[in-house]
Amino acid sequence: MRKKERFEAVLAHFRATMDATETELHYSNPFELIVAVVLSAQCTDKRVNMVTPRLFRDYPTAECMAQASEADILEHISSVSYPNSKAAHLLGLSKKLVEQYGGEVPGDFDALVGLPGVGRKTANVVLAVAFKQQTLAVDTHVFRVSHRLGLVPPSATTPYAVEQALRKYLPPEEVAASHYWILLHGRYVCTARKPHCDRCAFTAFCPTFGKEQNR
Repeated sequence: MRKKERFEAVLAHFRATMDATETELHYSNPFELIVAVVLSAQCTDKRVNMVTPRLFRDYPTAECMAQASEADILEHISSVSYPNSKAAHLLGLSKKLVEQYGGEVPGDFDALVGLPGVGRKTANVVLAVAFKQQTLAVDTHVFRVSHRLGLVPPSATTPYAVEQALRKYLPPEEVAASHYWILLHGRYVCTARKPHCDRCAFTAFCPTFGKEQNR
């Protein structure tokens, strides 16, 4: 199967079976979104959604969080992964938003990655969800599924390389949606340790499934 045909088959299935899901993180504005995405690094959305209601109640804006102490923020997020570094990131992020952007989250990639704790993936999620831009965030799920399904070459060994390889074949208007479709497939079907191949629609042309069957 040619690469273009592989993409067409995968996307056709996702269009028919999935909603245009944006994120499973709970948020009500761009500030809450960026905070939640920073917290979600190497942590489940379910855990983040358990932590953020109280965090957002006590610190609803960048101005409020910028006035907090790192210890105060840490106490609110202690159950997420790497809470110490994330508390420092959230405090630094909030202060920079207040000092440079009037407390508002900027809709610009370079500005976002200049914030503490915000890398390429986080910036792309914020741009796609909060600002409706066609950006492609490559997290562990997207990275894994893209390789397993043969959507990207083995030489795409970094998230950025995977992002660039996927963009060559994704329709420009579906770049952001494709991120969430692939992510959700990885989260619930093509899981890391024990993929549910019996529930996967792509086994007929999945190179990884074929290798496993031939062992």
